[in-house]
Amino acid sequence: MKQLLLLACLLAASHPASAVDARPAPAAPPSPGTVISGVKTTAYTHSESDHIGYGARTAAGTQLRTGQVRSAAADWSVFPLGTVFRINGDSTVYVVDDYGSALVGTRTIDLYKPTRDAMNRWGRRTVSIEILKWGSWSKSLAVLKPRATKARHVREMITRLALRAAA
Repeated sequence: MKQLLLLACLLAASHPASAVDARPAPAAPPSPGTVISGVKTTAYTHSESDHIGYGARTAAGTQLRTGQVRSAAADWSVFPLGTVFRINGDSTVYVVDDYGSALVGTRTIDLYKPTRDAMNRWGRRTVSIEILKWGSWSKSLAVLKPRATKARHVREMITRLALRAAA
């Protein structure tokens, strides 16, 4: 436990303060129908240079989704794998099945768009989201743990998820 706390402190100290949103993740999973206001969103597509290596696949190992149910990427220690939500005023449903290094610590959700044009049209928006189903901290950890040696942002999510489990 002391090692986890020490690691969390080291990660926090090494992360630029301007990039981290200090608001905590929800203490308990929100119930279906909960609205979370002020959620920052961006958009991504599979043909961006930082996603080309993954093709049209998510971090969860599934195909990126388009249509009425779409993929979204987030910091899984904030919005865990499997979280299903809808943006208020839009009937499209999103499922968190991906993550990205730029999202860790920001409370930003990146919405998958099938084309660069659609991605650029979305841009950046602050929205309210309605939680339809909360994802799983344990499934998030199970997917991330084998990847711990691959990237710092993965280790950061693991540390935050482990601290959440210890609380």
